[in-house]
Amino acid sequence: MTENSKIIISGVGEISVRQAEISDAADIADIYNHYIENTVVSFETTPLTESEMAERIGALVSEYPYFVAEFQGRILGYCYAHRWKERVAYNLTWETTVYLRCGFEHLGLGRILTDRLIDACRERGCKALIACITADNVASCKFHESVGFVKVSHFRSVGCKFGRSLDVVDYELLL
Repeated sequence: MTENSKIIISGVGEISVRQAEISDAADIADIYNHYIENTVVSFETTPLTESEMAERIGALVSEYPYFVAEFQGRILGYCYAHRWKERVAYNLTWETTVYLRCGFEHLGLGRILTDRLIDACRERGCKALIACITADNVASCKFHESVGFVKVSHFRSVGCKFGRSLDVVDYELLL
């Protein structure tokens, strides 16, 4: 189910979920840069330019599912999958990512995007999905559990951002 679809979100209106395009790079970078600059959700520390994000999108969209949720021409969230590890034996295990624009959390948008992503990964033959999450991101951990992911690892003090030592947890969904 990779075609465009329209979904009504209470409190927002009609949202279009569609395949991401390189032209979405500015909105996607804007969403992601909020997390880079203000949270420990992403371990990146330098905001991305529109062109850097465009390169990242371009490297993924032809091979992996990558979706955006759009409202009145503005991207409110995005999700994608990519290879989890480089070795050939891991080819059918992909890592997932989902980010929502600040202020659009807890409306069901993450669930809509993630359900679409899971379906697309399954359709493309993926066998397992991995979500790598900062352990402090309790909301994301609970969210992934709610869509069927199971916690499979906990790495202690593997990241450092804003002077904090951070744990990472991995969640897995077998397709």
